[in-house]
Amino acid sequence: MNSRRIKTWAWIHKWSSLVSTAFMLLLCLTGLPLIFHHEIGHLLGTEIEAPRMPANAPRASLDRVLAAANALYPDRIVQFVSQEADDDALWFVTLTPSPEPTDDFKSIAVDARTALVVGQPPTDEGFMHLMLRLHVDLFAGLPGKLFLGFMGLLLLVAIVSGVVLYAPFMRKLEFGTVRRERRPRLQWLDLHNLLGIVTLVWAFTVGATGMINTWADLIVKYWQHDQLSALLQPYKGQATVPAAERAPVQEALDVAKARVPGSKVAFIAFPGTLFSSPHHHTVFLRGNEPLTSRLLQPVLVDAKTSEITASPRLPWYLTALLVSQPLHFGDYGGMPMQILWALLDIATIIVLGSGLYLWFKRGKAAPTRADEAGQAQGPAPSMAPSGAAVKAST
Repeated sequence: MNSRRIKTWAWIHKWSSLVSTAFMLLLCLTGLPLIFHHEIGHLLGTEIEAPRMPANAPRASLDRVLAAANALYPDRIVQFVSQEADDDALWFVTLTPSPEPTDDFKSIAVDARTALVVGQPPTDEGFMHLMLRLHVDLFAGLPGKLFLGFMGLLLLVAIVSGVVLYAPFMRKLEFGTVRRERRPRLQWLDLHNLLGIVTLVWAFTVGATGMINTWADLIVKYWQHDQLSALLQPYKGQATVPAAERAPVQEALDVAKARVPGSKVAFIAFPGTLFSSPHHHTVFLRGNEPLTSRLLQPVLVDAKTSEITASPRLPWYLTALLVSQPLHFGDYGGMPMQILWALLDIATIIVLGSGLYLWFKRGKAAPTRADEAGQAQGPAPSMAPSGAAVKAST
């Protein structure tokens, strides 16, 4: 690679790294506890568990479950009802003042066997809430998400440009060399480069999936405009079906599961809410395999008659979003994958921290002849590879 191209790539890497590093460091630090959010929830006592009962205990009607939750907040309406992928003993009922998207919601956990309220998970307080909001949108809503998505894009540019620069930088050194006999700053440069290249694939994967997650709101809106609106054309202009005129929700769930045998319910969107239409209960079903459990199959059920209107496959862009979310969190492989994700996250924090150290230390000490010779083998410290974890929620 000629010197002009090296200078161009070095400029791209330097500024993409410098602009994004502080935010990537924040996302790595906040993302670390989020990897273990269930485990931390158990320690803090905020994770709700259903009472132990036999596995074959009969299930209560979903309408009884909804009535139990709604009784706590009779002035609110049900937007969604959902279940965890690995636990069907609890229903989580989301109640809001109106069908429109809002941060003002209550989540009620109801036992699926007895229809008794088990608890109310805290949704707007505590340590994990602070970590999640800082990580997802910096408490700035959609603009905050899009800003972090742009920082994620800069991260990917920094990683690619760092890889391009790494080959000429290491052409006179063995892979993984840390020159311990040199000044601390040069040793940190070598460690920064080594960890950056070791975490390369992970950082790119987590950075890309995190960037995709920041687009979730826009992707859902596009899906509504692109495909859902065509399916709902016969109902255009109709008012939201009043609760008193709706068929039992349990019927909608039953017919939807009959359409997709062997599936489990992920969540149900009620008429007039973000993932549904004014005239439908939209039942989102998931598979029972490790991968298919992350993919959703929507089934639109007429809220009045409980007849299935449509069961379209999700487009590729929504599938990409659904697959990227658990991959970003390390949710595919249980505790071993969570530990691996945490170790790689910590390594990336070191990469980012060392990058900032190298930048602020530049030019503050006169290099020795040996250091000058060593640094002549590669680009300036601020141009070394870097990586970070970018994480988002539903």
